[in-house]
Amino acid sequence: MTDRTERVSFRSPGMAWDLAGILHLPADFDENGSYPAIVSVHPIGSCKEQTAGNVYAKALAEAGYVVLVFDASHQGESGGQSRLVEDPAQRVEDVRVAVDHLVTLPYVDADRIGGIGVCGGGGYVINATMTDRRIKAVTSITGVNFGRLSRESFGGYDPIGALEQMAAQRTAEARGADPRVDNLLPASVEAGREAGLTDIDVLEATDYYKTGRGQSAGGATSAVLSRRAAAIGWDAFFDAERLLTQPLLVVIGDKPGGFGAYRDGQEIYGRAASKNRCPATRLDVGRVLATGEAYSRPAHHKQGTKPRRGSGTDIIDRAP
Repeated sequence: MTDRTERVSFRSPGMAWDLAGILHLPADFDENGSYPAIVSVHPIGSCKEQTAGNVYAKALAEAGYVVLVFDASHQGESGGQSRLVEDPAQRVEDVRVAVDHLVTLPYVDADRIGGIGVCGGGGYVINATMTDRRIKAVTSITGVNFGRLSRESFGGYDPIGALEQMAAQRTAEARGADPRVDNLLPASVEAGREAGLTDIDVLEATDYYKTGRGQSAGGATSAVLSRRAAAIGWDAFFDAERLLTQPLLVVIGDKPGGFGAYRDGQEIYGRAASKNRCPATRLDVGRVLATGEAYSRPAHHKQGTKPRRGSGTDIIDRAP
């Protein structure tokens, strides 16, 4: 099937930079038609050309949706200074800006817009959905609460110590020092193993992002240390018991790893106010998403590209 894509750039009124995106369109796309649409949100340190785009956006477009995937602010081809900033509040605002763009497109049905996110993007899109009622349903693919991850393993399980380090680095940069950029993954699976890393999440992500499976110029897998402090005080799931009422699909694997998607998925499924909730931890979905295969294979059943009720790709059609 031939992919139909359009490169776009967009911003909301008052925004100081553009977001760079790719629209994935159905093969039989008709600009005079009306289509449900989905915002696809990439993982931490990833980009629009990787799993959120070339796996999930592609599969969803094949199933009949208009899908917008975009680079986060300060990352990839999107604008924003400084570069390589991973700021949860900005990532969530980016989702809202993407919805702003979708509702201006004449062929998008504004009453049928959904969100999907992978890994850290899953946490971001859930958080955005809680406060943006234009998003009618949401799917998290091995979603991670980046705030919890930053307080725990990404902060050495010492959040106060990490904040002190970030504060000192930010002061140094304010006085003229170069930013400290940390790579979030080892250079290769072999390098990771040589360094004593055994965690399945780290090694499988490295096998995707650092090899021909998924490597892309825009996917830096890096972040500026001094700008990560905001994440330590952030919670993707804050007030989900009251605010997350839209239909929710949570996809996790059956092999817990260091990024915490298994734990976070269980938590948000239990806490969400959504009356229409669907966990996906088994079937082919569970086996595919148990490890880094989530990055390179779409999470849908084997009945072909057109999704069925209960699958991640048609959750938008389950919205009230």
